[in-house]
Amino acid sequence: MSGASLILLAIALPLAGALGIALTHARPNLREAVSLATAAGLAVVVWTLLPEVLAGARPSFELMTLMPGLAIRFAVEPLGALFASLASLLWIVNTIYSIGYMRGNRERHQTRFYILFAVALFATIGIAFAGNLITLFIFYEVLTLSTYPLVAHKGDAKTVASARVYLGVLLATSIGLLLPAIIWTWRTAGTVDFTPGGILDGRISGPAVGLLLALFMFGTGKAALMPVHRWLPAAMVAPTPVSALLHAVAVVKAGVFVVTKLVVYVFGVDFLHAQASAGWLLYVAGFTTIAASVVALRQDNLKRLLAYSTVAQLSYVTLAAALYRPAAEVGAALHIAAHGLGKITLFFAAGSIYTAAKKTEISQLDGIGRRMPWTLAAFTIGALAMIGLPPTAGFVSKWQILMGSLESGAWFAVAVIVVSTALNAAYFLPIVHRAWFRTESSAPAAGHGEAPWPVVLAVTATAALTVAFFFFHRPVLELAWQIVGAAP
Repeated sequence: MSGASLILLAIALPLAGALGIALTHARPNLREAVSLATAAGLAVVVWTLLPEVLAGARPSFELMTLMPGLAIRFAVEPLGALFASLASLLWIVNTIYSIGYMRGNRERHQTRFYILFAVALFATIGIAFAGNLITLFIFYEVLTLSTYPLVAHKGDAKTVASARVYLGVLLATSIGLLLPAIIWTWRTAGTVDFTPGGILDGRISGPAVGLLLALFMFGTGKAALMPVHRWLPAAMVAPTPVSALLHAVAVVKAGVFVVTKLVVYVFGVDFLHAQASAGWLLYVAGFTTIAASVVALRQDNLKRLLAYSTVAQLSYVTLAAALYRPAAEVGAALHIAAHGLGKITLFFAAGSIYTAAKKTEISQLDGIGRRMPWTLAAFTIGALAMIGLPPTAGFVSKWQILMGSLESGAWFAVAVIVVSTALNAAYFLPIVHRAWFRTESSAPAAGHGEAPWPVVLAVTATAALTVAFFFFHRPVLELAWQIVGAAP
């Protein structure tokens, strides 16, 4: 099958899966089998493209022309291949997890949940494979709209109000800032195609570069740069599988993916490095990393802590991208993958604890590791990954970002990495200590132990992948170096 056919199939499969889920709504077992089969099929298609991309090919496909010089176009380059591979792999695990979580908590509207999940993955693959800015924008908006009902899933007044914050911030930033930036780029460069080395060199200069960069960076609200981060903690009212989707599979990963793609393929790394007006991004990203980590220190609700941790971890990617050096861009790409594996493990563990013990606060977790050892072992691995300790994926990506910072002589970035790593340890290690080494304050109900087996299977699988990445990350590293046209 040709690369163009595989692209079209990858985009069409989630939509076909959504239709299949709708048609089987009356038979839950079949409905969930369709969801799982769709996720597996998507992973096979996406991963089939990887050898071709690693070999230097860039498959593309044009769906339709909107107007002269502007088309709905798809192209698979290394960064998009990395993002799509991560999302398709984690969709399989998240589906397994969702089956246990949604049934274990007797959640309502499960068919709607699985349909919208499939539509969100359709949008995610469209973003990953977008060949130009207009295609990316269309799928970016579809992702926002398809995940809003998932965030509002519970349907109570508090949940709906928080979901409106989610929708409002993301639509306001994308329509008010990102779309004008795309139009400005089109008028300036005469194209919106993603191009190695960028499309703006020689066409814009001076303060205008910094202004256009600001429109793009804050317009990409899903990257959660402060002060446009409020949607992310607000979205924690969603069921845990949705939180995992937001933080690890699709939404926030789409944000930092777009940030990195803009730096590499629209502005160009060398072009931005030479522009004094582009230097502000490093400091905003650094501030967001430290400030979000400090806020996380003060949280007792586990999911809110994880939300602010995500704000901080996303800004590692933006910080690396803002160094405007090849090694740092590679670190940004690696951290997209590493954070995805570690953070989905943490959210899975939080959901497992809620499902089995109905505990949501950190202060309630004394001794829970003794009766939920699989869940808490996975949580411990995820926490180590967020801190950046070996043998986890987080060490690999943080090390690469640190090397990029040192190569650039960016001592501010080095300081941010060191301080934020200490803060990560300060809010994660006490949870680990509490779970394993304190005595449980109240006796558990009879037979009370781990969550349903699909939940435990999913959380242990992602924890294993987080460790495996540390030992077998070489192919990902090779793919990441292709983003900047170099070799490791």
